[in-house]
Amino acid sequence: MSLDDVASAANPQIDDAQALMRGAARLLWHMGFSAIPEFILPDGRRADLAALGRKGEITIIEIKSGIADFRADSKWTNYSGYCDRLYFAVSQRFPHDVIPEEAGLIIADGFGGAIVRESPVLTLAPARRKALTLRFARAAADRLMRTGEPGSESNPVAG
Repeated sequence: MSLDDVASAANPQIDDAQALMRGAARLLWHMGFSAIPEFILPDGRRADLAALGRKGEITIIEIKSGIADFRADSKWTNYSGYCDRLYFAVSQRFPHDVIPEEAGLIIADGFGGAIVRESPVLTLAPARRKALTLRFARAAADRLMRTGEPGSESNPVAG
């Protein structure tokens, strides 16, 4: 992985969050998960990347483009009630030792990623799992339906 695979053209001191997300999503796909970005949870927070596995398992990935982004955002602490596994996806140059032990760690770039520390397994109540699975399915279907619709580019993450 080269610096060009993740560094932002506007600010080379931070990483391109879109590239990190793309790499993490590709990793998840290779693991048998279907992922959607900016998934709105029942509490109104947006998970950077949410994924649904073949057996109904739910994974949330928090993308961090730099240490300032990590320190300014603690919304991830509420995600454990909405997933079976929680990961941070960062670039190779991000200081890995600051990622909390309560989450797994994915190193990503614009082309893929690798899990370097597994997430602890969390437990979802069956009713919450069903509600999240339905929300995920509806969000993905709504986004697909809006593809190519006039005005859809102005609200790409609604749903």
